Amino acid sequence: MRILLSWLRDFVDVGAAPAALGEMLTARGFEVASIEEMPAGPAFILMDEHGTRTSPGGVDAVLDLEITANRPDCLSVVGIAREVATAFQEPLTPAGAAGDSPMAMAFGSALSPDGRATGESGGLTVVLEDPDRCPRYAAGVADVKIGPSPDWLANRLIAAGLRPINNVVDVTNYVLIETGHPLHAFDLARLAGHTLRIRAARPGEQLRTLDGEMRTLDADMLVIADAERAQAIAGVMGGAASEVWNGTTRIALESAYFKPSSVRRTSKRLGLKTEASARFERGADIEAPSSALLRALALLAQIGAGRREREAEALIDCYPARRPRTQVLLRRARIGHLLGREIPDDTVVRMLTGLGFRPEATTDGWRTTVPSWRVDVSREVDLIEEVARHDGYDRIPNTFPAQTTVPARSDARIDRDALVRRVLAAAGFSEAQTFAFIEAGAATAFAGGVEPVPIAYPLSENFAVLRPSLLPGLVDSIAYNRRRERRHVRLFEIGSTFSAASGERRALAFGWSGTAVPEHWGGGARPVDLFDIKGVAERVAAALQVPVRFRPRVLSCLVDGRAASVMHGETEVGVLGQLAPGVAQARDLPAGEDVYVAEFDLDRLACQAPLDVRAEPLPRHPSVGRDLSIIVAETLPAEAVRGTIVAAAPTTLVALCEFDRYKGKGIAEGQVSLSLHLTFRAAERTLTDTEVQQAMDAIVDALGREHRAVRR
Repeated sequence: MRILLSWLRDFVDVGAAPAALGEMLTARGFEVASIEEMPAGPAFILMDEHGTRTSPGGVDAVLDLEITANRPDCLSVVGIAREVATAFQEPLTPAGAAGDSPMAMAFGSALSPDGRATGESGGLTVVLEDPDRCPRYAAGVADVKIGPSPDWLANRLIAAGLRPINNVVDVTNYVLIETGHPLHAFDLARLAGHTLRIRAARPGEQLRTLDGEMRTLDADMLVIADAERAQAIAGVMGGAASEVWNGTTRIALESAYFKPSSVRRTSKRLGLKTEASARFERGADIEAPSSALLRALALLAQIGAGRREREAEALIDCYPARRPRTQVLLRRARIGHLLGREIPDDTVVRMLTGLGFRPEATTDGWRTTVPSWRVDVSREVDLIEEVARHDGYDRIPNTFPAQTTVPARSDARIDRDALVRRVLAAAGFSEAQTFAFIEAGAATAFAGGVEPVPIAYPLSENFAVLRPSLLPGLVDSIAYNRRRERRHVRLFEIGSTFSAASGERRALAFGWSGTAVPEHWGGGARPVDLFDIKGVAERVAAALQVPVRFRPRVLSCLVDGRAASVMHGETEVGVLGQLAPGVAQARDLPAGEDVYVAEFDLDRLACQAPLDVRAEPLPRHPSVGRDLSIIVAETLPAEAVRGTIVAAAPTTLVALCEFDRYKGKGIAEGQVSLSLHLTFRAAERTLTDTEVQQAMDAIVDALGREHRAVRR
């Protein structure tokens, strides 16, 4: 929002330098992107009952402000002037207000038997057919003479970032910047039946907008139509068929309030963003249409661009269900509790009154009426924030209040996530953070056949669905690093995933590309393989004290035979494997390069109880090692062999490790030789050879019985 300083001073007589003004606004929550100083242009001449008044000369400036989405009231000169007046304790001058103009007159409308609001004035008929999406619609008729705007008005529009067009259009834009309320002028002669109907668009109805584009509408969109066809998209843009041109002699001027969600939805579907839609979709002031309309008519008369034929005739104001003002109870004690210091009552009243609120004293605080333009204020804490902003955030005490109760124990998931981060950082991984919104194609590849959850109104196709997995974003991050000559990439992410069946769940994903160990002059580097990513998965599970095993898995995003489920008991808590070449190519990874990934459902993998950290003494008695070589079917998973050994062995078996797999001469076709090292140890004594041999015999018998294994 670009604010011209001389324009601002029409409403508040503040002599602060532009830099000081920028610092004050920044301290109150309005980021000042830049301050552009310039010589003062032609003075703004305002005619009112007190005579002629001009803005100060000297150096002028434009303040470029970043207005947050919750403050649509500050997308205007008046809104910023109200903040400045409160900060500097200066009165807010209603310069050019409708009440100071001869155009201040009555508004009128009627309610038809079918519930529609109607109004007629100056030969214009208004029919409000959709009061839900347009709760208020005001309009008036004026005779105009099209021409260029005076220099002072054109220069102010240019300073605000708008291009002057003609005096009528410029006045609507001037009122938009000044008051924050959009208006639109129709050429009355081009409106069939001299009628404006606020109705839903017909399916497939088409309208050529002012930018020259032909738009196809649907029934979810609200339009302003004449007796025959749509003439404007409500709250977004007018139509070319009824625009004001050099031959226009009579206009219908509209000033309305449109439902924010309706304007937002229409603007998004049409891909059409305008100054009007930016204000309506954030929430306009429902009490502003009449005053903005009168201000525009007064300006037209002031610059000699238009006049009303019958000044005493009522303007149209279709407002079938007047909205009551919001009232919020503000407690004195609550202010001190949240801000950490007491604020004097007169200071609270002064600040709230300056901002347009109406506080009425009660026994413990104030019952405060919220002004219609503050659509962001509905709770007590909102009012306290207003007090904090203008009292000064820097005055909030920087010490913690005294602790009077024992703090609640932190969520076990916080410690869990911190532990997982430490483990993966120690393994050489860097943490990544990616978007929860991703493109549908990327989501489908990792969704495992489940339909991703769509976003109703996505910002773009790249943010169309909620991610069902962390892997799409993580793989894209790996590709991003590889394109920038990072040959060896290890990344992990902890975040939320989403599905229609399970809702939101906490997950962990990590990916690895490049080498498993760095290159060294003493030996060549080894590329990462499946067992490297499996080892990291085992390290994470061990840190969380959750025993896991691995089972072959088939997933479209992973290579068959190089993918596995991570099992805790009979529950799948994760998957890991090599990324399928087709998926890697689609995500723009270099061809021929292996990428290994893993993903865990942390809500299943980790228990919610605090991790049991214990210190155990070193073994006091020696261990006994035995090697075992067996011939088994080539298709038998190692996990099955391992499970059988553990089930058959006594509790003295403390370690089991495969160290060789052989297939070739001396081994029959379809079979393989598997060698394992078994370690036995008892905690309270030294094992005898007989005990160890009995254990080995039991293991060999079980392997033969379960898998027809033959000992070599």
